[in-house]
Amino acid sequence: MNKIKLLCQYQDPDSTKEQAFCCQGEANSSGFCYWHDKEIDKSGPEVKDRLEKYAQGGGMLRGIRLSRAQLQGIDLVNHHKKHGYDFSYSDFYHADLKNAHLFNINLQHASVMKADLRSANLNCANLAGANMLGVKWIGSKFENVSIGKKIKQEYAAKSALKAKDEQANIDFLEQAEEIYRDLRKHAEHEGIFTLSGYFIQKELTMRRLQLPRYSIKRMVSKIVDIFCGYGEAPLRIIGLSIAIIFICAIIYTFTGLSYNGTVLAASSDQSMQENLSFFFSSLYYSVVTFTTLGYGDFTPVGISRAIAAIEAFTGSFTIALFVVVFVKKMTR
Repeated sequence: MNKIKLLCQYQDPDSTKEQAFCCQGEANSSGFCYWHDKEIDKSGPEVKDRLEKYAQGGGMLRGIRLSRAQLQGIDLVNHHKKHGYDFSYSDFYHADLKNAHLFNINLQHASVMKADLRSANLNCANLAGANMLGVKWIGSKFENVSIGKKIKQEYAAKSALKAKDEQANIDFLEQAEEIYRDLRKHAEHEGIFTLSGYFIQKELTMRRLQLPRYSIKRMVSKIVDIFCGYGEAPLRIIGLSIAIIFICAIIYTFTGLSYNGTVLAASSDQSMQENLSFFFSSLYYSVVTFTTLGYGDFTPVGISRAIAAIEAFTGSFTIALFVVVFVKKMTR
């Protein structure tokens, strides 16, 4: 009598009625196959060759357990195929992946916590939602890597905050800060300065969120982020400058300006064309005030004086800030 083959019981979190990710491997006594059984020790030297053959043979790679596996120099590139091997939800905790070939690999929601990725080729890898805490990145190739809008710890911190678990929230934010710091240092070392700029913004954001909600330090940090993205977003300064100029122009339109001794202001008694014409004059005055040119043809009156003083100070500061941030970006 033939023995019935029991299939691996691995349940993929992304399985749906339309697309089910099922493992066709033979289950052992635990109900899982060799690769999905977390109780099986895979730290032996033979695992590397077995995994390469398993991947090349079309085996189910999602969710496999490779904790502490010795995979130095392994080739996990899906050659001559558009998409790389899919290791989503897999566990590479403390795995040795030095010099591994991981081009275009999909590691979405996987755990590479404390994995050794030194000198590995991670170009075009997808690490969205992966746990990257404590990874050794030194020397790894890192071009066009995707980590998603937020890392795993950020989502966990938000969930903890909703659950009003303040300690867990802080712990996850500290982990996120550490991950972004490591990624930033590696990107800088590899000369990928656009990416390192993004990572430093995220690193400082995580640090800000750890501060007391209504503290002065947190508010100042938020203002710096809004103004210039912690020195990494010069276009924000341009956008903010344009916004300030337009807002002040609208205020001048209604509070009035003096021109050749005559006070002008928008009024319901005037036609739409006259009010619109004066708005453009106010816009011109707002520009020369913001840039501190001060031609003197228009002068502020009443409340406009206070607005003009604030705008001139803000303009001087903002222009200087833009120069500093722009030069910093260009000299990298």
